[in-house]
Amino acid sequence: MALVRWRDRELEPVDTFHWLQEQINDLFADFPRWPTTRGLFERTISPAVDVIEGPDRYTVECELPGMDQKDIDVSIAGGVLTVKGEKKGQQESKGGKVYRKESWEGSFQRTLSLPQNVDSGKVEASYKHGVLQIVLPKSESARAKRIPLKTKALKSS
Repeated sequence: MALVRWRDRELEPVDTFHWLQEQINDLFADFPRWPTTRGLFERTISPAVDVIEGPDRYTVECELPGMDQKDIDVSIAGGVLTVKGEKKGQQESKGGKVYRKESWEGSFQRTLSLPQNVDSGKVEASYKHGVLQIVLPKSESARAKRIPLKTKALKSS
């Protein structure tokens, strides 16, 4: 926690505006400069991704609402899973103009490094209700195996 010098801003109205300007400048001084699509209220185009590990597979779920299956590309190369695509803009509403638009459009790409125990030859992907699901089976050698215990009879002396 930083110590801040107390000032009686009620007695110095001009200094109050100067102080406010400094506070705003400090707020944005270290603000990350991520690439955006356009405009003041933009964000990076990066769909949400969940990775779930099960006993025999990893499941990757990627939220892509409003996209067509033909506009999504999934590939694996060199231990890296890549999901890319393009969400096309929707038609303007007839009889009015858009007052506020928070949905995103444009191209995106997500890459995820895969663990070495993924069997890339058996990967399956499906797209339903705006969610892309990619199933990455673990290789047989990476799966946990149960080892049965053998009982030995103790010799009596």
